[in-house]
Amino acid sequence: MYYMDKPTTLRLPKDLLRQIKEISGKEYLDSSTVIRKLLVKAIAEWKKENALEELRKGIISVGKAAEKAEIAIWDMVELAKEEKIDWTQYSEEELERDIKIIGGWEKWLLIHHH
Repeated sequence: MYYMDKPTTLRLPKDLLRQIKEISGKEYLDSSTVIRKLLVKAIAEWKKENALEELRKGIISVGKAAEKAEIAIWDMVELAKEEKIDWTQYSEEELERDIKIIGGWEKWLLIHHH
């Protein structure tokens, strides 16, 4: 099923518009495409930051954080290390679930790298 993009209007400061036009020129893209690309990046970054914060607070497991951030569990583990987040306070259920996730990745790697 295909969904049409929904037009939206927003007010932007002149300086921000100037920067968008500058990026448009360098990337050979129209302003709307540049804004969409930047929003996609910003939302992805927000998801990571939000997931890391919940992980830091012990609200979610590293597997759930990876899922919420829409990244591989290995990448979330790396981000947690970089942020010095102790994510090892697992409940037994969370540990079992994340082990299954990791096991799924191991199988995928075996299948796709041989």
